[in-house]
Amino acid sequence: MSDDHHPQSAQPGTDASRTDGAGLRDPLSDLDFDPGRMREQYRAEGVTAAGFAADPMTQFGRWFRDAARSGLFEPNAMVVSTVDAAGRPSSRTVLLKKYADTGFVFFTNYTSRKAAELSGNAQVALAFPWHPMARQVLVTGTAVRTGRDETAAYFRTRPHGSQLGAWASAQSSVIGSREELEREYAQLAARYPEGERVPVPPHWGGYRVTPRTVEFWQGRENRLHDRLRYVRGDEGAGEDPWRLERLSP
Repeated sequence: MSDDHHPQSAQPGTDASRTDGAGLRDPLSDLDFDPGRMREQYRAEGVTAAGFAADPMTQFGRWFRDAARSGLFEPNAMVVSTVDAAGRPSSRTVLLKKYADTGFVFFTNYTSRKAAELSGNAQVALAFPWHPMARQVLVTGTAVRTGRDETAAYFRTRPHGSQLGAWASAQSSVIGSREELEREYAQLAARYPEGERVPVPPHWGGYRVTPRTVEFWQGRENRLHDRLRYVRGDEGAGEDPWRLERLSP
């Protein structure tokens, strides 16, 4: 099929298949683009509580390494969901940059929409959509800013162009054109050429999400998925740090 092929929509009651400019039959029909008809049967092995770690971060490390070894594109990509003052949610994909016992860390512009919403409501949800593995990890928790030392340490590991980009973009603000953004970047590149130290922007930094719940979702046949969720206990009341429970799919 050529790059400039533009199939015409089939009319109701007609054969939805098409031919390209050479008269060759296009095997796809409108039904192939109907989301209601799209189904995959998951054949993955199941998971049990007996095989899980005592805490969610250790278990996350196991699954994260599995995702990275599988060759999955950007296994550290996660959907971050926040809410504004009126309770309206918003979501976007960002990259996880660190995980440890204390939680999940990502970096962003503090003038962005997500940062503005987190300043009013620190409750956040994360989703790691590892679809090729029929797995997800779903997190709820509280986000707090990382210290400036931690932010600076990570900023120094970023490519030079990404460091300049953190200065050039007033993230989530309206701009007149792409050219406006590129002019700003070019001015910064002239000011801080390759090899010259770029200062850490004061409006840029990290968030650490301390989890309250962490769910591990494994797709299974017939939509009878395995869902195991860690829930943080009340240690002040003598509870275990984490409780592991199974959810109905």
